[in-house]
Amino acid sequence: MYDVIVIGARCAGSPTAMLFAQQGYRVLLLEKARFPQDTLSSHYLHLQGVALLNRWGLLDKIRDAGCTPITHQSYEGPDVRIEGFSLPIDGLRTTYAPRRYVLDPILAEGAVAAGVDFRQGCAVNDLVFEDDRVVGVRYTTPGGVQTTERARLVVGADGMRSVVARKAGAQNVIEHPRLTCTYYSYWSGVPAHFELYDRPGRWIGVLPTNDDLTLLMAYFPQADFGQIRKDVEPAYLDAFRTTAPELYERMQEGKREEQLYGTGHQENYFRKAYGPGWALVGDAVTHKDSITARGITEAFVQAQSLTDQIGQGLHDDAALKTALRRYENELSNEALNHYQGALNVAELKPEGRAEMLRKLVGHQEQIDRYFSTLSGACSIDDFYNDELLTLLDQS
Repeated sequence: MYDVIVIGARCAGSPTAMLFAQQGYRVLLLEKARFPQDTLSSHYLHLQGVALLNRWGLLDKIRDAGCTPITHQSYEGPDVRIEGFSLPIDGLRTTYAPRRYVLDPILAEGAVAAGVDFRQGCAVNDLVFEDDRVVGVRYTTPGGVQTTERARLVVGADGMRSVVARKAGAQNVIEHPRLTCTYYSYWSGVPAHFELYDRPGRWIGVLPTNDDLTLLMAYFPQADFGQIRKDVEPAYLDAFRTTAPELYERMQEGKREEQLYGTGHQENYFRKAYGPGWALVGDAVTHKDSITARGITEAFVQAQSLTDQIGQGLHDDAALKTALRRYENELSNEALNHYQGALNVAELKPEGRAEMLRKLVGHQEQIDRYFSTLSGACSIDDFYNDELLTLLDQS
């Protein structure tokens, strides 16, 4: 019997398993895929996530994997352009956007190094219940054998379509309709920093990633998904031509190295985060439009929060219940602010945002503080301090 079973070994599951193992628990980590394997992603690690990787001793592995350092960010909207970067966290002011076939194995290796029993190619089929409490999982091994393992706590880190959430009956407690769809690919010969372009009905995101490639993402209204998916490439290129003409010129000198990837499944929800014998982390517990690229970072934050809250109280019924409630409350406080922020951006209506940012031009400290609201270095409440409100009133 294990203390904890974690389902899913990507950016939420592997850190959760690693941190539980570092607390002395016996942990089983099950993953359906076999690493390295790519997956849809916006890739970006905000400073909050970078700081956690550093705390976990994994940041140097990201640096050594050939991922381009990012120290410069720009935003261009209607009649406004600002440049700067987030304030530091834990003395760090460099970010990265690693490919997932690079990041996910590094996280899994960190879990194994902590003593986690990691099994790949294992598909979880069901949960085991006793007296309405989850006490284990049933899964299929790579060889097709049906197997059961038991644990004090089962953690679902298995994404939007989480088996753990479905089998445990975790209901959506917050839900909003899809707002965007997105398509992206990787380009060589397109030098870039972290660039954002915001126009009515369009959003462009640009990030340097591994192997001197640049990730170029285009966002469209969800209502256009059915039409765009019929002929993606012209719509994708036209988004850059009309939204970011200077970037489009750079693209003419470069080359698209991979196919176009995309999705219209930009779900927006919070699920119930825990119940008797189970908890959820990552996209299993909350997902929002990827337009603000907060998913990986928040998965890291949730892994740290869940394991910190439980600490040494896993086998104490009252302590575990209190810890899980605190985890859910903490999740609601921080993640909900970023959730609401993502939905605002995903409306693809930049006018109000651009009007506010025009007032920051010439005030670099406030610009960096604005970029810090996404990175996790500055909360929204702290950003709107008396100094900023005075500046906005005077402009």
